[in-house]
Amino acid sequence: MNLRALSSLFGLLLLWAVPSVALAQSSTINDVRLWTAPDHSRLVFDLNRSVEYKVFPLHNPERVVIDIERVRLKANLNRLEVPDPVIQTVRHGSPEKGVLRIVLDVKEKVKPRSFLLKPMHGKPHRLVVDLLRSDQSAQQNRTVTADQLRSRKEVIIAVDAGHGGEDPGAIGRNGLQEKQVTLAIAKALAKKIDSKAGMRAVLIRTGDYFVPLRKRVVLARRARADLMISIHADAVKNRTVKGASVYTLSERGATPDKVASALAARENASDDVGGFDSGEMDDPMLNMILGDMAKRDSLNSAYLLAETILKDFKGVGPIKYGEPKRARFAVLGALEMPSVLVEVDYISNPKRERLLRSRSHQKKIVNALLNSSLKFLRRQGRLGQASEVVHPSPLMTFFEAPEVDMHSTPYFLKEGQILNLPNS
Repeated sequence: MNLRALSSLFGLLLLWAVPSVALAQSSTINDVRLWTAPDHSRLVFDLNRSVEYKVFPLHNPERVVIDIERVRLKANLNRLEVPDPVIQTVRHGSPEKGVLRIVLDVKEKVKPRSFLLKPMHGKPHRLVVDLLRSDQSAQQNRTVTADQLRSRKEVIIAVDAGHGGEDPGAIGRNGLQEKQVTLAIAKALAKKIDSKAGMRAVLIRTGDYFVPLRKRVVLARRARADLMISIHADAVKNRTVKGASVYTLSERGATPDKVASALAARENASDDVGGFDSGEMDDPMLNMILGDMAKRDSLNSAYLLAETILKDFKGVGPIKYGEPKRARFAVLGALEMPSVLVEVDYISNPKRERLLRSRSHQKKIVNALLNSSLKFLRRQGRLGQASEVVHPSPLMTFFEAPEVDMHSTPYFLKEGQILNLPNS
């Protein structure tokens, strides 16, 4: 064999060898986290690259198996806080060469759901495994039961703590996470609301777990909320920027305000960070149409609520924008109820971050939000001076909320798209 033939053969051998070496290289699981929500538990595996895997349940006893091919486990599974309401224990082993098996011993029959997430917003490749509880189990964890809703005479306020779980939101210079601030404020506000006669709060997120944007709207609808307040904390590169701002939904078309549009884009990206399965079922209400008059009344009412909040926030601290701004926020998509998004301050400003961490400052924010809600509801004829219920609003009883899949796909409001809701 001549030199040229030997060279060609060597080259072919190299081409065959490189893919073989690449295939032999294993992926790694660098970290694992467990998030517990009322209706499911979520395991998130941080990976250095994408993997091949399968997830399936086994019965008698109940357990869920996760088989991942060609992966090395660097994370410490013993760090997971188990048992939780769903998972009893976590075990791992190797049923065959080249396969890592993780076994979740569960307390009840669950429906596993899984998907891979590509690197985004500073997050690596991730494998997400959700263990969905039965409707009966999830029902026991709901803040408001169906019987309470049927017999209620209260005014209900949905309090939405932004971000959560895999999605920390904005992070301050000293490590304070937006999801921590929003949940602390939301819980305190809910407690204040519940102390008022004729009023009830519904927390959209009750702990540190992720709730998709579309599901937040569905939860508010299911509770038949009379209004919704979504709580957030803003962040920009300039660490001297400070002040609160309030947003309502832009009715149609592109948002003219570039700042508001950019903020809405960041907030709407929450689903990408927190992780959701794009193959889940849509909310059927999106295929129905809300009358233009009712839609206009709701948007006007939301703007009125936003103006009232801004006035009361002047006693809390600086105001970034003196009037409400409009943008296409997905979380404000329930047009049958006035909905606002409140950026309580800039967590990116170290001085404001210290205040946001303070219980006393959080209390000021809570009192301002409560007072604004009371003023708005009284102005709408929903409450008397002593906070008693006066009469239901025609807009708020516009329809009976249908039973909706609680794991419905988040809905993104796209530029130029008009949200469709039910007709009267």
